[in-house]
This record gives sequence, C-alpha cells and structure tokens, in this order.
Amino acid sequence: MANTTIKVSYEELTTAQRRSLAIRLVLRSLVVAILLFVAYYTLPMVRPERAGLIVLIVGIIVLALVLAWQVRAITGSPFPRLRAFETLTIGIPLLLIVFASAYFLIGNADPDSFTQPLSKTDALYFTITVFTTVGFGDITAKTEAARILVSIQMMFDLAVFGLVAKLIFGAVEVALKKTPALAAKGAGPPATEQRDAPE
Repeated sequence: MANTTIKVSYEELTTAQRRSLAIRLVLRSLVVAILLFVAYYTLPMVRPERAGLIVLIVGIIVLALVLAWQVRAITGSPFPRLRAFETLTIGIPLLLIVFASAYFLIGNADPDSFTQPLSKTDALYFTITVFTTVGFGDITAKTEAARILVSIQMMFDLAVFGLVAKLIFGAVEVALKKTPALAAKGAGPPATEQRDAPE
C-alpha cells in the first residue's frame, strides 16, 4: 500500500478541527516567543564595545532567514493564513529581541549612549517604544551611535510593517491560488491527513 496525502482546505474542516489547529498554532508560537525571551534574559551579554553592532547584523540575517523560510512554508501550506499569523507571532518577538540585545550591549559599552543605564528590561522597553512608535519618554538615545541604531530600527520597523507584511500576505495569496489549481488538475482536493491507498 502506498501513502498518499489527501489535503482538506480550512473551510472544509469541522469547528473542532479548526479550533484544534488554531490552539496548536497559538501554543507553538507562544512557546517560540517564550524561548526567545528566556534566552534574552538568561544569556550573558558582556561583550566588547562593538558587540552590539555584531549582534544587530547577525540578528537581522537570522531574522531574514527565518522570514524567508516562513514565506516558503506559507506558500506550501494548506492553511496559509494561519501560517502567516504564526510567521508574525515569531518574527516580531525575534525582531524585538535582536534590537533590545543591541541596545543593551551598546548601553553597557558606553553608559552615556542613553539618558539612563539600560538593564535588559529597560532595553526591551525602549525597543518596544520605538517599534510601536509611541514616542520617547524616560529613555532616549544620546550618542550618535545610539541614535544611528534607533534610526536603523525605525527604518527596519517600517520595512516590517510594509514590505514583510506584503511578502507574507502575497505568500498567502499564492498558496490560496495554488490550492484550487491543484484540485482542478485532478490532483485531488487539498488536505491535512495521511491515508493508505491501495495500489
């Protein structure tokens, strides 16, 4: 007997199957986000002065790779909208952690970089303040290096809201268009479970 995959679209799932799928997705995203924040708070970050820039560059490369992998997964997913949601719930915490780490390291290398010394929580707070564009209050960048980094984050945030959102939603549209095309070609309806088919 050969294994064949029979795919079912999201609309064809029962309410219980949809709920189960959504719960698994939310739990998986929550676990990844928690692991990212636990790593941020537990990993030692006492490095030389230039470590903030290195963390930023490596972090952005990792973020780009994760997003590329997720966009590819969206286009091949039978549930592209849910996969897109998962991409955002993983990508945004990763982006915040990357910038918070860079701010923390820069603040430790040069205490005059910000209006006050930054703990990891302060760095995360500042990152979220910049990300959400609510403006600055008690913590602001003072040195040129810190202001350049904040400017990079602001531009990167615009890219996240614009370009990345377009990429993710474009991948959803591609996947949604592929699903009916496969069914029309006789490949069978799209779906989620494995069945043994007689040879």
